Amino acid sequence: MDTEAQHTERDPSSDTDPSGPEEGSRSARVPDGSGREEPAEPEEPVADEERGPGSSWRRTALVGGACVTFLLLLSHFVIQPFLIPSGSMEPTLQVGDRILVNKLAYRFGNEPARGDVVVFDGTGSFVEEQPRGNPVTGLLHDGAAALGLAEPDETDFVKRVVGTGGDRVVCCDKDGRLTVNGVPVEERYVMLGDRPSSVPFDIVVPPDRLWVMGDHRSQSSDSRDHLGSAGGGMVPVDRVVGRADWIAWPFGRWSTVPGTDAFAAVPAPPAGGHGAGAHG
Repeated sequence: MDTEAQHTERDPSSDTDPSGPEEGSRSARVPDGSGREEPAEPEEPVADEERGPGSSWRRTALVGGACVTFLLLLSHFVIQPFLIPSGSMEPTLQVGDRILVNKLAYRFGNEPARGDVVVFDGTGSFVEEQPRGNPVTGLLHDGAAALGLAEPDETDFVKRVVGTGGDRVVCCDKDGRLTVNGVPVEERYVMLGDRPSSVPFDIVVPPDRLWVMGDHRSQSSDSRDHLGSAGGGMVPVDRVVGRADWIAWPFGRWSTVPGTDAFAAVPAPPAGGHGAGAHG
């Protein structure tokens, strides 16, 4: 009995030779409706954006420059860091403290008050006018000082306001206390063991001027030391940079600068000024 041979018909496309040229091909065959399969267009590889070797450095420099510019503007108009180089304000401020000075504190009609710790430019009151040096070096130093990376200029000082315009400040009364407008002041912020002053004085502060003293009285060169110089040791209000409000560094001393109520009972100076006996 004859037997008809059975043939299995296979789609030629199913014959795959592992070693053939189509191995690993990413092409696809798409039917076109007529029974034939047409190869699809191969996908175009997406090329990575070419970057120049210096583009990342330029971007970093731009970001860094923008940050420095922002900090300089902030320190010029709003808050400026200062490094405390001496112990004249101990125990309130320690050597190496970095304080933040609020430059807006006296910008809108407010003026320094008794008890405020202020930073001021002592040119003309504490130090004489100095000839200008190299402008480039000065600019670099000012920028570093504005960021708290260098000591402030030698003309910048930090002290506590003890008397404002019209006040009569005297030291000392029979109990060894400083008085302002005839009222004794309990200065609890003064360094333990220091007297209010070893130098006696009796002065009336002129209008728009300040009488300032350090908290570490025995280690502070302040208004007392300039009584005989031009200005009599009084600091012009318009030379005040700002009020020291915060201790920013080191972290262990991170806090606000302590305030004081020592002058709460001190009255305003008399409208007609102080009588005989007071002098500037």
